[in-house]
Amino acid sequence: MAYFSLAFGSATKNRDGKIIEAFFPTPILNPSDELVKALAEVVDYQQGNQAIEVQAAQSAALSEVFAAHQQPASASFAAKAANSAQPLVLVILENDEQPQSVAEGFLKLQLISNRLVKPHGTVLDGIFGLLHNIAWTNEGPIDLPELADRQIEARLAGRALSVDCVDKFPKMVDYVVPTGVRIADTSRVRLGAHVGEGTTVMHEGFINFNAGTTGVSMVEGRISAGVMVGDGSDIGGGASIMGTLSGGGKVVISIGENSLLGANAGLGFPLGDRCTVESGLYVTAGTKVRMLDSDGNEVEIIKARDLAGVSDLLFRRNSVTGQIECLANKTAVELNSELHSNN
Repeated sequence: MAYFSLAFGSATKNRDGKIIEAFFPTPILNPSDELVKALAEVVDYQQGNQAIEVQAAQSAALSEVFAAHQQPASASFAAKAANSAQPLVLVILENDEQPQSVAEGFLKLQLISNRLVKPHGTVLDGIFGLLHNIAWTNEGPIDLPELADRQIEARLAGRALSVDCVDKFPKMVDYVVPTGVRIADTSRVRLGAHVGEGTTVMHEGFINFNAGTTGVSMVEGRISAGVMVGDGSDIGGGASIMGTLSGGGKVVISIGENSLLGANAGLGFPLGDRCTVESGLYVTAGTKVRMLDSDGNEVEIIKARDLAGVSDLLFRRNSVTGQIECLANKTAVELNSELHSNN
């Protein structure tokens, strides 16, 4: 049998004893049947997708199993967890299906941020209704109904309880810091983002969950949920890409390789390779575009959705008529190697 994923990690529970978040330092994609069978001899697992609460005393045995099946990172974490007072959880996903527990949801988000799967590479349906709205604080995640009491307790104990944000999704870097990236404001990249090696996210850049970049990119604008940006493409300052949660519906909006979305521009349909959308121009799928030939003559007027995925295009607005025009993009996007260096 082929399993989808598994991971062993720590969790946070609310006062009702329910898990509200989970941290998996070394998730495993497509674990072997032998590993799952060996783990099942330590914990109570039969089949299907399951989040199993683990006693600290069982961690040593789990460590031995991971070590015996060539999973040294997981073995090391399990060994350290043997003395943990924090709740522990083992998630085994036999199939890639809609998550049914908070722990399953957090594992899937971390699979994406660890670059083990790409956005749209795992089922996340229903995750909004599954996750808790949490206060992410300097003392860890706190279930929102418990925040007021915790603030009072901290004040009376002479501590400062600082709330970084109130959200269902934490910032990615509290769980995963991918190699070869720069992120100027870490609060603007949510867990579940896929940040490709060589990507720089500037202060006003934003990457939502189940979205991101595949390689070298400069992100100074917004990459909405569901959107993927290809290697060598840049998102200019203030630019925005319409995601599946903001009017894009089921259409996967993407940008190909070596393309440029200019400052304060916007995109609502899939863009091909080596394309440019000029600064300040927002092009949605239904935008009527005047197609020009090499001599600047009108060929036809079509909707932008008919150009989905087509490469080597330049979109601009005629400064006299206001008409949106499209012609062959004769200028390739050249990245500034110093700006994109993440050494």
